Amino acid sequence: MPKNLGEQYNPLYFLASLGNGGLSVSFFMYLMFMVPHPGTPMPTFEDIYPVLTGGNKMAAGLVGIAMILILYFAFHHIRLLIWNVNEYRLFRHTEAFQKLKKSNAEVTLMAVPLTLAMTINVMFVMGAAFIPGLWNVVEYLFPFALLGFLAVGIYAMRIFFVYFSRLIINGDFDFINNNNLSQMLAIFAFSMVAVGFAAPAAMSGQTLIYASGMFLSLFFGIMAVLMAVVKLVLGFESIFKQGIAKETSPTLWIIIPIVSLLGITFVRLYMGYHHHIAHTEPTPSILFVILSILVSMQIMFGVLGYIVLKKLGYFDKFVYGDQKSVGSYALICPGVAFFVLGMFFISWGLVKNGIVDLFSIPYFVILVPFIFIQFKTIQVMFKLNKKHFTKISGQVQQPSVKQQNA
Repeated sequence: MPKNLGEQYNPLYFLASLGNGGLSVSFFMYLMFMVPHPGTPMPTFEDIYPVLTGGNKMAAGLVGIAMILILYFAFHHIRLLIWNVNEYRLFRHTEAFQKLKKSNAEVTLMAVPLTLAMTINVMFVMGAAFIPGLWNVVEYLFPFALLGFLAVGIYAMRIFFVYFSRLIINGDFDFINNNNLSQMLAIFAFSMVAVGFAAPAAMSGQTLIYASGMFLSLFFGIMAVLMAVVKLVLGFESIFKQGIAKETSPTLWIIIPIVSLLGITFVRLYMGYHHHIAHTEPTPSILFVILSILVSMQIMFGVLGYIVLKKLGYFDKFVYGDQKSVGSYALICPGVAFFVLGMFFISWGLVKNGIVDLFSIPYFVILVPFIFIQFKTIQVMFKLNKKHFTKISGQVQQPSVKQQNA
């Protein structure tokens, strides 16, 4: 790993850690929707271990592979998080950091709370899958989860409001260099916090815990939606006037993870509302409609972004070519998010409504494109890691990163 990058460091390197965390969670989705877990809203070690040691060798093998990959990507998430925290601490004392704080690129600091929120999600998944008996004490853990997400949420608001208030007071927003959607990184962070709060809102049986989780999830979710309207209008206005900036063109796909996070937030809050407040059974048909809309939005932006990136030659230059851009790590989260929301769509939208049967041929046919995107995302991740973090001939290949105006 490169060390002491100083002014060459970019906060967007947190996206490398974020992508690995997302991939770890994505493999937990196989267990979430394919391993029976009666009595708990998510599979626990007690549900997974019997399948892993059971007589069905194929099922045991697939579960084993999923658990290995959960561990693998979680390890690299933590490894890259620690590296980023150390490099970011050094970067804060550089002149480049002071320049960043006076430009549109100040929004890239939102990658820090975004990744920290993902860390809490990864730890929750790891605990459920690998620690026996954890669910027996989960109600004692939910308050700490709420406090963790609250700390990250306050940190995110502090960064964002310092940045946003500067723009309002000084009027120094750079519209010329805003021809991308990188400003949506703030919305991405708030959405990650919202989906984190939605977990105890859906799963806790304690009134104070689920009510607090529901309120805070709605608070950050609404903040994300309101700011998304502003940032999308500003971003597309600059794009339509000047054309999108080539190096930051992957930001066209940032809508995909935001839609996934807000969609999963809705599902969790919908379930929590029916179980805790309305005391009724949730209606799967509503989830089919909502998830169909959200997946359609992802497909639309996915196809649009792919066409733009191909015409710009982005993949040939920055992924498979010799040019480097830390912003290339923005390609990872959309692939992860499309797969994760796809699993929710298939399970809650199709299986729960009796449209397809679990493990039937149509089930796997629909699942194939989502799996393809997941593994294509892993391939790109490995390419980027080799380009940005590989030692060549005993020397660390340090990326030449410019602090980009958003």
